[in-house]
Order: sequence, then structure tokens, then C-alpha cells
Amino acid sequence: MLTLQTEIRVDGITGGEIFDFLADPSDRAYQQWWPGTHLQLHPLERHEGHIGDVIYMDEYVGRRRVRMTVIVIEAVRGERLVWQFKKLLRLPARLVLELADYEGGVAITHTIEAGFKGPGRVVDPLMRLFFSRRFAEAMDHHAKTEFPLLRDRLGDIKAGAAGS
Repeated sequence: MLTLQTEIRVDGITGGEIFDFLADPSDRAYQQWWPGTHLQLHPLERHEGHIGDVIYMDEYVGRRRVRMTVIVIEAVRGERLVWQFKKLLRLPARLVLELADYEGGVAITHTIEAGFKGPGRVVDPLMRLFFSRRFAEAMDHHAKTEFPLLRDRLGDIKAGAAGS
């Protein structure tokens, strides 16, 4: 099993705000979050409680363009969101966002897990072709950059609503 994990604390935003933004995505809001890096994030299928939602994502992680479809397999508002990657079939790879509010902000654990359990583990070394050390470093930088940007983006939205 391959694990890429980033932990970050971001003041001025809550786990609920992050969850709400990601659970109800739109390309426009996603592009405004990080212009030029975040390209598309929109639902292909919606389900009650978000479990089973299918979402398309297109973004740059470092210089690598990452396009994927994900299926929401866990959704606990303000606490946890888990996306399983999918091409034609569900892949043995997941993005896990764990959110823990503290006074004035949120602690985020952003984890990508990839690999098989059981006999399928023999092909896990192939995962390193995609999840290289360079990609791991780019993903760490990406996660540490994007969540403060989301806080700023949501702050702009709140300020605009208050000014209306």
C-alpha cells in the first residue's frame, strides 16, 4: 500500500465549509479557487447524502495534469470525505480528507492511498510509476497551497454577501 499524506492547519475556515464546497462542486467555483491550476470539478451523478456521488476532477498537481473521476464512498459533513478513483472500473486508490475543527480553524489530513490488499499486492510496485517521489512532493505542496486559498476564496464570498 502506498500512502501520500499531508497534514495542514488552516485558520479562518471550518471543516464544514470545506466539506460543503467539495460536496457541491461547480467548475466555476473550482476555477476561482485556484485559477490556472484547478480546471474542472463537477458532479456527473448525485445521490442522497452524497454517498455514491460521481464527480469529475481536472487539475494540475505540479506540472502533471491529473484528470479523474471519483466516487464518494464516505461523507461525514465537517469531518471526513473519501473519494475512490475510477477509470472504467473502481481503482484501488482513494483520496481521504479528514477534517478536525479547532478554535479558529481546521486541521486537515489529506491522504492518498493506493494499492491492493491480499494477493493483488504483487502489482503495487506499479503504483510507484504514477505516484513517484516527484509527484508526492508536488502533491504535498499542492495540498499545503490549496486549502489556504480556499479559505481566502470563501472569505471573499462571505465579504461579498455581507456587502450586498
